[in-house]
Amino acid sequence: MTDLHIAFLGLGAMGARMAARLLAQGRVTVYNRTRARAQPLVAAGATWAATPRAAAADADVVISMVTDDEAAAAVWLDPTQGALLGLPPGALAIECSTVTPAFMARLAQAVEAKGALLLGAPVAGSTPQAEAGQLAVLAGGSEAALARARPLLDVLGSAVLVAGPEPAHAAVFKLLVNGLFASQVAVMADLLRAAATAGLAPAHVVALLTRMPVTSPAAAAAAGLMLAGDHAPRFPVDLVVKDLRYASALGPQPVVDAARARFEDAAARGFGGANLTVVHRVPAREG
Repeated sequence: MTDLHIAFLGLGAMGARMAARLLAQGRVTVYNRTRARAQPLVAAGATWAATPRAAAADADVVISMVTDDEAAAAVWLDPTQGALLGLPPGALAIECSTVTPAFMARLAQAVEAKGALLLGAPVAGSTPQAEAGQLAVLAGGSEAALARARPLLDVLGSAVLVAGPEPAHAAVFKLLVNGLFASQVAVMADLLRAAATAGLAPAHVVALLTRMPVTSPAAAAAAGLMLAGDHAPRFPVDLVVKDLRYASALGPQPVVDAARARFEDAAARGFGGANLTVVHRVPAREG
C-alpha cells in the first residue's frame, strides 16, 4: 500500500466494487448516504467518513460515483458538508458519475477555484466489469489531470478513452455511448417480438444475427439476456431513462427520443428497477 490517500464517495452497486479495487492502492476513506453499504469496505480496511467533507479532508484524490446531477451536487457542493469544502489545494477530483455536461462544467469551475484539478471519468460497463477492473473509462480533462489519474484508472478499467481536454467532454461522450447502447437494446427487443409474431423462433433469429456484422457485441449480449429472461438490474430502466433524458438535451435525436419513450413506458408499467433488457417483455403501445 502506498501513502496515497483516496476518498471515494458513493457506494452503490458500481461504486462499492470500484472502491474495493482501490484498497490496495493507498489509504481509502469512503462515504455513502447509508453507512451500512460501507461496512464490507470498512471490514476490508477502508475508513468511514460521516460526510463528504470529512472524506475529502487531506485526500490526494477524491472520486465520486453517484446517480445523477442532484446526487453529485449533494456530495460535492453541499454548502455545509460537500466534499469541495474539504478538498485540499492541489488535490485531484475525479467525477465518475453519469451527469450532464453543464453540471460537469460547473464542478470543474468550483474545483479549479479550490486550486485543484478535475477529471471527468464516467465509465462504461456494468457490475461484472467493475468487479474485474474491466470498465471502459471515458475521460475528459487536462493532460495533467489524466496523468495523475492514470494509475488509478488502470486499476478500475481495461481501457481509457479520452474524449477531449475538458471534463464536460467526458460527460457528453458518456451520454452518446449510453444513447447508442440503449437504442440498440430497444431495437433488438422490438425486432425479436416482431420475429416471433411473424413465426420465426427468436433464438434462431439471434443465432443468425450474431453471425452478421450488423449486430454489435452489446446488442448480441442484450439479445442473449432477453432470450434467457434474465433482467437482473445491471443497468436499471430508471437509470436508462435518466441518461436518455440527459442525452436528449444535447440536440435533436429522434431515434434516441423514441428509445427513451420505450423505456419511460417500461418504467411507468412498473419495470423501473429491472435491467433495460426487460423492454423485451413490454410490447410497444399502439397509436
